[in-house]
Amino acid sequence: MEAILVPITFFICTFAMIFGIRYFNNKEKMAMIERGIDPGVRKSTPQPFLSLKFGLLLVGLGVGLLVALFTVRGVFGGNMTDAEEGQSVAIYFGCLGVFGGIGLIVSYIIEKNWLDKHS
Repeated sequence: MEAILVPITFFICTFAMIFGIRYFNNKEKMAMIERGIDPGVRKSTPQPFLSLKFGLLLVGLGVGLLVALFTVRGVFGGNMTDAEEGQSVAIYFGCLGVFGGIGLIVSYIIEKNWLDKHS
């Protein structure tokens, strides 16, 4: 019985989420039109540093995975118990967060320096 309810619930929730997003997006656009604002203006704004931000984020995540791999291999050696395996998962997620955040901070510093220089 549970095996049937999970997919049904998943599809119902997915449909409700998509419907809700479209419904509220439409309401937002209608409210903007009522106030005399063009709803398409906001979407055409260029974001010149978006690729830099994602590039540095992905580089940071990659470096984080490499650091985590070398840390786990160096600290735990070849044979791991269940407790050590749980710790290695924590090391992987921690390194992903730290180095991904460092990538975003570096992106912010580069963007800020460029904007200060050109303004």
